[in-house]
Amino acid sequence: MNRSAALSLFAAALVAAIPAFGHHSFTMFDMTKRITLAGTVTSFEWTNPHCYIEVDAPDDAGVVKHWSIELGSPSILLQSGWKFNSLKKGDKTTLVINPLKNGQAGGFLSQATLPDGRVVTNGPARQ
Repeated sequence: MNRSAALSLFAAALVAAIPAFGHHSFTMFDMTKRITLAGTVTSFEWTNPHCYIEVDAPDDAGVVKHWSIELGSPSILLQSGWKFNSLKKGDKTTLVINPLKNGQAGGFLSQATLPDGRVVTNGPARQ
């Protein structure tokens, strides 16, 4: 392989990797604010690269909103005491989150109180 072809291949690989670098940005979440949601789990997605909790929780006026909460990866969550079956549809839970900056019903998990009363975080670094 000549030098020009090698450089072209390297550049193509670098461009292809750019979305992966942006993947771990938390700029969409307001990390200066925390809100607490008490609601009912509609699904718990134990997937890579991030897990999600979908929950229905009433707002201050009592109107139920559907929230999508992002967590870390399964490998990180395991280190904080999570398991793939820690939550299931219909479970009652309390979540402390950093909300989305755009005001939509979503956020990044800070900690969760599981149905058995255990409090778990979104990874060892978040404790």
